[in-house]
Amino acid sequence: MADYRDLDGKMIRLAKQSLKMCAAAGSGHPSSALSLAHLTTALMYRVMRYDPKDPWNTGSDRLILSEGHAVPIVYAAYCDLEGVAGTREKPVTLKFDDALTLREADSLLDGHPSPAVGFPFFDAATGSLGQGLSVAAGLAGAARLDGSDRKIYCIIGDGESREGQIWEAVDFVVDHKLTAVRMIFNCNGQGQSDYVSQQQSAELLEKKLLAFGCEVKVIDGHDWDEVITALEAAATDKPIAIIAKTVKGWGSTELQSKNYHGKPIKGELLDQAIADLDAIAAKLGASEDAQAFAASKPAKLSKKADGGRISAGSFAAAMKDAGLEKALEAKKLATRRAYGVALAALGAADERVVAMDGDVQGSTFANMFAAKYGDRYFEARIAEQNMISAAAGLAAADKIPFVSSFAKFLVRGYDQLELAVISRANIKLCGSHAGVSLAADGPSQMGLPDMAFIRSFAHAQNGDGTPAITAFCPSDAVSAFKLTELMANTQGVCYMRTHRPDVEFLYDEDDSFEVGGFKKLTDGGDLVIVGSGYMVHIAKAAMKILAKAGVSATLVDAYSMPLQTDGILELGSSCNGRILVVEDNYIGGIADEVTAAAARSGESITVESMFVRKVPKSARTPEETLAMVGLTVDDIAGAAQAMCK
Repeated sequence: MADYRDLDGKMIRLAKQSLKMCAAAGSGHPSSALSLAHLTTALMYRVMRYDPKDPWNTGSDRLILSEGHAVPIVYAAYCDLEGVAGTREKPVTLKFDDALTLREADSLLDGHPSPAVGFPFFDAATGSLGQGLSVAAGLAGAARLDGSDRKIYCIIGDGESREGQIWEAVDFVVDHKLTAVRMIFNCNGQGQSDYVSQQQSAELLEKKLLAFGCEVKVIDGHDWDEVITALEAAATDKPIAIIAKTVKGWGSTELQSKNYHGKPIKGELLDQAIADLDAIAAKLGASEDAQAFAASKPAKLSKKADGGRISAGSFAAAMKDAGLEKALEAKKLATRRAYGVALAALGAADERVVAMDGDVQGSTFANMFAAKYGDRYFEARIAEQNMISAAAGLAAADKIPFVSSFAKFLVRGYDQLELAVISRANIKLCGSHAGVSLAADGPSQMGLPDMAFIRSFAHAQNGDGTPAITAFCPSDAVSAFKLTELMANTQGVCYMRTHRPDVEFLYDEDDSFEVGGFKKLTDGGDLVIVGSGYMVHIAKAAMKILAKAGVSATLVDAYSMPLQTDGILELGSSCNGRILVVEDNYIGGIADEVTAAAARSGESITVESMFVRKVPKSARTPEETLAMVGLTVDDIAGAAQAMCK
């Protein structure tokens, strides 16, 4: 038998500190943390190849704590190792007692893992359960592209494994043969309110993982020999899944007496729990002062030089390269297809650009990228939640992932998108087939609530003054091409909506676009009509009716959020204080941008909004669908005339 007294000492030290941390914070999950006492100690002091003094080394093994509530034990270990936190510019060396600042407002130790608050040992925010394995898969995909042999360890709770995204991620890992991932299922048998279902038992998890195509190792999660042997197992042609049978509240009689999930212990109960751990240490002959850290330091990856701005090149050249000369000559193309053209051009420009799609690449036109750069394309299939979280993992490894699906299907991943925002992930989403112009496929395929959700984040700051999500709504192929390029050069989460119908070009190749910008397409004196995306073309057609009626309108293409509304209000003031906003989504998008700005301004400006006010159904043509929801050319012209009266 190997002598593990050094690890025993560290493990007891970390377990005691985890109890104290949660007691000091008045909240936390000490029982979950203690169930990971052996696994965490083995990983961070013996198995992982990493340097606590350089958490930014992308050659290091990585740890994703999907059951993020168990984080106190990881914080305790990192502080014991005097790991570095903060930022590259302002690094902070943590001390053991810094662990006791858990959950304080100015602490680097957030209640759940988050790199954005200054804890770069973690690559992504976790805590909303079920997402960590997807992040690990993205990191493993990036490791393959980098030619790195780093391993990605991911700890998953047994109750958490009820989440469907866990199995989306297992599918993805097996599909793409991402053997760098080490899945570790922490089977302590308890959830938040009760024991886990038999469906999440170690026995059934083993059968499921075998059926999915994994190599499965079932171990005692508190036996050093079994833990270290499993964690150090050499890779095979199958991804390794470890099922660790553990005890929730290991080492403490009180924490095991009932379900203490999310409840710290204090006072005499805390003293007794520490005494329990001291008794175990004495029995093992373990010293907390033992020098246990024996992990090897990895070599640094040679970081690819950042060439500055990424250029998609000439729109005309990219169109010709895509075989779209006829569309270029006719000056008519759908924005969704122009996205594909731009994505392929960006792939040629910078190898950091990678792409993912949810089994609709022939409709989003991500297939243009896949055909040329297959090694950098990750097909996620019909699993949008996994796709978005995996993109966050790719971004954490310095890739620039472009993620595409129908805007309606991306709705399934809004929780994952929010976690990406919390992580400050640099991911780019394209929601195709947005709005009601999709027509024939009906409302189950139309992205309609997206703008309201995205707008709520567009007006929250990242912490550096930039929007939490920057949104783009191109109205033609040129703007779609240019805005896709702009997304690649805009740090943080970006979202772009594209539409299905072919539309005429509104812009020339030398036109430029900016975050928050808008374009004035016509001049008029009676009112301003503000459109976005496909509705710019419908509003433009309405201008002909208005002209015949003697109404002179200024047409504005509002292509980005958060929108620079001051300029639009100035236009409105010069047009008798009248602004009409038209959009093909439910309320909460561009219309709310303008109305909120007008209300804040105190100016005498009237804003009318036209948007999708009823749930549509399918129809044969976009015109029929627009008629259902009151957004036809005639409807817009009528509303404009009514305002002018």
